[in-house]
Amino acid sequence: MLANLTRSVLVSREGDIVTVSLNNPDKLNALTVAMWQELARVMDTLSADDSLRCIVLRGAGRGAFAAGADIAEFAQVRDNVEQGKVYHREYVHGALRAVGGCRHPTVAMIHGPCVGGGLEIACQCDLRIAGESGRFGVPINRLGFAIAYDELAALLPLVGRAVALEILVEGRVWGAQEACAKGLVARVVPDDRLQEEAYATARRIADGAPLVARWHKQFVRRLTPRPEPLTPAEIEENFAYFNTEDYRIGYAAFINKKKPKFVGR
Repeated sequence: MLANLTRSVLVSREGDIVTVSLNNPDKLNALTVAMWQELARVMDTLSADDSLRCIVLRGAGRGAFAAGADIAEFAQVRDNVEQGKVYHREYVHGALRAVGGCRHPTVAMIHGPCVGGGLEIACQCDLRIAGESGRFGVPINRLGFAIAYDELAALLPLVGRAVALEILVEGRVWGAQEACAKGLVARVVPDDRLQEEAYATARRIADGAPLVARWHKQFVRRLTPRPEPLTPAEIEENFAYFNTEDYRIGYAAFINKKKPKFVGR
């Protein structure tokens, strides 16, 4: 069994089903750098374990799946263009790649906020099952920064152009029923039935032929359209917001719990 190397991501196993829990419950499981890095290591290790049949990914406790990135860290780890590239292209994308590329079927069990980076992680799972308390969105327009290309490439194939633009441009946070209607989640159940439904789903998956499940994941990935490689100029433009006044305004407003007044420069 995989050991818990840190407390930022918890791993438990029952038979051929593993549970991976994002563990920062005091901050609604807001994602720290340590959590992004540990999630990548955990998922890569689990992917290589042929004795597994399914992985349930959830937030620790009952307060949230994950309420986005831990903004309090940004001043130290994500304060300029170069730091932003490392944060998004290595830490965040590394974790999303590991979740999305896992050989075993994955089920996201979602209660409470599932926003920003939390939604990006959930979208990399094969199925998303939400309790009625689930809340979904990527409200980063209020912070003055743009989604990274690598993260958008992970979100876009699932929700499509129209919903992706609605998520990013409007910045609204949706309830679980609306998220289900838009195709973000497979089904919604009462919160007191969420765990039962998530693990019943995992059990049905685990009872199927494991090689077939892995092949189906491989076939779907193969037929999913892939974007052209990014040019260096596109990557630079993706992180240009770090040099804007609006980014500083948005960040300061969030930290001080005020409404930002953007100036467009």
